[in-house]
Amino acid sequence: MTPEQIALVQQSFAQVVPIADKAAEMFYGRLFEVAPAVRPLFRGDMAEQRHKLMATLAAVVGGLSDLPGVLPAASALAKRHVGYGARPEHYAVVGEALLWTLERGLGSRWTPQLAAAWTAAYATLSGFMIEEAYGRSQAAE
Repeated sequence: MTPEQIALVQQSFAQVVPIADKAAEMFYGRLFEVAPAVRPLFRGDMAEQRHKLMATLAAVVGGLSDLPGVLPAASALAKRHVGYGARPEHYAVVGEALLWTLERGLGSRWTPQLAAAWTAAYATLSGFMIEEAYGRSQAAE
């Protein structure tokens, strides 16, 4: 990721924070729409899950300027997700749901440059997490 992409992601996420609850609802609604098979992986309180999602996104987005500082937490998160039943192929649908949510949440502020920046951020983190949880061969697929 370029410094410009990092700045775009961070600035746009700051615009999502005021609608964090709605954004999280939109995200999970979209995720379960495009990948209904993942719904059973979410057995707990969805209000708490939505809060965790936004807190995790805030931590990751805030740490993009110091990616090596974020990677240990991302690794631990990836490994926990294996225990929840997450599989490498789930990362793509999560990414699609995230980008869909951001596009709708940001409206006219969603530009091709912003989409590219978020795509790069998600690809960087998800690739790392897949590799940490499942090994290099899975991350390459």
